[in-house]
Order: sequence, then structure tokens, then C-alpha cells
Amino acid sequence: MKVTVYRKEHFNAAHRLHNPNWTDEKNRMVFGKCNNPSFHGHNYDLIVKLRGPIDPDTGYVYDMKLLKDLMREHVINKFDHKNLNLDTHEFKNLNPTAENIAVVIWNILRDKIETTYELTVRLYETERNFVEYDGNIL
Repeated sequence: MKVTVYRKEHFNAAHRLHNPNWTDEKNRMVFGKCNNPSFHGHNYDLIVKLRGPIDPDTGYVYDMKLLKDLMREHVINKFDHKNLNLDTHEFKNLNPTAENIAVVIWNILRDKIETTYELTVRLYETERNFVEYDGNIL
């Protein structure tokens, strides 16, 4: 029997979508306002989903305080109120699209959470725009 648990966190970050291999004109055409050289920001909502068996001793799938602490220490503290392009090594050479941010977060957490648990990351860039990455699916 497997059960799914969720933890939601929030962070604010600035970024610029830009491909250095393209001309400025092509970057503006593809990324529009998101290519602003002065950057722009989002209020991101992050939902982490873990699926696994219920531990018979604790009754938990996963200790939610531990999940909260992992998310805050390794994701929120790293990205909150940062310029993703300038202030983080993860995006020095990776375009910080919502898709890439979700994959980066998944990889950070996958390294900290046992593979016994299926891990999915959902990242809301706005109320209407969100991405989900499930590295468990091949």
C-alpha cells in the first residue's frame, strides 16, 4: 500500500530567460518580456510530492518536518530573494525556465531523499502557469 504526501513552500526570485548562442533579436522574439536585460521576478509556489509505503512504526509515509527542513535548507534558502542567473551556480549556464528550475529542484531533493520514495516537483510560476517534473518516469 502506497500513500502520497505533499509539502508546499514559497519563494521569490528574479531571472532572465536568455540563450547566449542566439542574437538579441531572436532572444526577444522567443522569450519576449522574460528576456528583459534588467531581469524580472516571480512569486513561486513549490509543491513536493512523495509517494511511498506507510511506516508501520510511525504511521508516516515521510516525516513532514524533515521534508519541510530539507526543502527550506536546500531549496528555499538557496533560491529565495535571489537572482537565479547571477546569484546561483545552478543557473550560471542553464536557462532558468520554470522547467529547468523544477528539474534542478528535483535533483537537489532526490539526492537527499531515499529512492524508496517516488518524488515529484510541481512549480507554479504564476497561478496559471506551472510545470511538474517526475524524474521517476522514464
